[in-house]
Amino acid sequence: MSLSALKQEAFKNPEVKTVYDELSDEFELISTLITMREKSGLTQGEVAKKMGTRAPNISRLESGRANPSLKTLVSYAHACGFKLDLGFKHA
Repeated sequence: MSLSALKQEAFKNPEVKTVYDELSDEFELISTLITMREKSGLTQGEVAKKMGTRAPNISRLESGRANPSLKTLVSYAHACGFKLDLGFKHA
Protein backbone atom coordinates (compact mmCIF):
# COMPACT_ATOMS: atom_id res chain seq x y z
CA MET A 1 0.00 0.00 0.00
CA SER A 2 1.40 3.40 -0.93
CA LEU A 3 1.75 6.19 1.63
CA SER A 4 -0.88 8.19 -0.22
CA ALA A 5 -3.37 5.31 -0.09
CA LEU A 6 -2.58 4.69 3.58
CA LYS A 7 -3.19 8.35 4.42
CA GLN A 8 -6.43 8.37 2.46
CA GLU A 9 -7.65 5.32 4.34
CA ALA A 10 -6.55 6.69 7.73
CA PHE A 11 -8.24 10.06 7.07
CA LYS A 12 -11.60 8.32 6.91
CA ASN A 13 -11.35 8.42 10.71
CA PRO A 14 -12.05 12.07 11.70
CA GLU A 15 -9.93 11.78 14.85
CA VAL A 16 -6.89 10.71 12.83
CA LYS A 17 -7.43 13.60 10.39
CA THR A 18 -7.73 16.09 13.27
CA VAL A 19 -4.48 14.93 14.90
CA TYR A 20 -2.69 14.93 11.54
CA ASP A 21 -3.84 18.48 10.85
CA GLU A 22 -2.64 19.58 14.31
CA LEU A 23 0.84 18.25 13.44
CA SER A 24 0.99 19.77 9.95
CA ASP A 25 3.46 22.52 10.96
CA GLU A 26 5.82 19.92 12.41
CA PHE A 27 5.52 17.76 9.29
CA GLU A 28 6.26 20.80 7.11
CA LEU A 29 9.41 21.62 9.10
CA ILE A 30 10.64 18.02 8.90
CA SER A 31 10.02 17.95 5.16
CA THR A 32 11.89 21.23 4.73
CA LEU A 33 14.90 19.97 6.69
CA ILE A 34 15.14 16.77 4.69
CA THR A 35 14.70 18.64 1.40
CA MET A 36 17.51 21.06 2.31
CA ARG A 37 19.86 18.21 3.13
CA GLU A 38 19.00 16.28 -0.02
CA LYS A 39 19.42 19.38 -2.22
CA SER A 40 22.83 19.94 -0.65
CA GLY A 41 23.82 16.34 -1.48
CA LEU A 42 24.83 15.66 2.11
CA THR A 43 24.26 12.65 4.33
CA GLN A 44 23.06 12.99 7.89
CA GLY A 45 26.60 12.22 9.01
CA GLU A 46 28.06 14.98 6.85
CA VAL A 47 25.55 17.52 8.17
CA ALA A 48 26.31 16.39 11.71
CA LYS A 49 30.05 16.83 11.18
CA LYS A 50 29.54 20.36 9.81
CA MET A 51 27.37 21.16 12.83
CA GLY A 52 29.79 19.65 15.34
CA THR A 53 27.36 16.97 16.46
CA ARG A 54 26.61 13.29 15.71
CA ALA A 55 24.46 11.68 13.02
CA PRO A 56 21.90 10.25 15.51
CA ASN A 57 21.11 13.83 16.54
CA ILE A 58 20.36 14.73 12.93
CA SER A 59 18.23 11.62 12.60
CA ARG A 60 16.18 12.64 15.65
CA LEU A 61 15.82 16.16 14.24
CA GLU A 62 14.64 14.91 10.85
CA SER A 63 12.22 12.41 12.36
CA GLY A 64 10.51 14.94 14.60
CA ARG A 65 11.78 13.35 17.80
CA ALA A 66 13.67 16.49 18.81
CA ASN A 67 12.59 19.95 19.83
CA PRO A 68 15.26 22.07 18.12
CA SER A 69 16.27 25.52 19.23
CA LEU A 70 16.45 28.38 16.78
CA LYS A 71 20.25 28.11 17.00
CA THR A 72 20.07 24.44 15.93
CA LEU A 73 17.83 25.26 12.96
CA VAL A 74 20.17 28.06 11.85
CA SER A 75 23.18 25.74 12.18
CA TYR A 76 21.43 22.98 10.21
CA ALA A 77 20.49 25.38 7.42
CA HIS A 78 24.05 26.74 7.22
CA ALA A 79 25.52 23.23 7.19
CA CYS A 80 23.32 22.51 4.16
CA GLY A 81 24.30 25.76 2.44
CA PHE A 82 21.03 27.55 3.18
CA LYS A 83 19.94 30.52 5.25
CA LEU A 84 17.04 30.21 7.67
CA ASP A 85 14.07 32.30 6.57
CA LEU A 86 11.29 32.58 9.13
CA GLY A 87 7.88 33.75 8.13
CA PHE A 88 4.30 33.67 9.24
CA LYS A 89 1.17 32.75 7.36
CA HIS A 90 -2.34 33.70 8.35
CA ALA A 91 -4.11 30.59 9.64
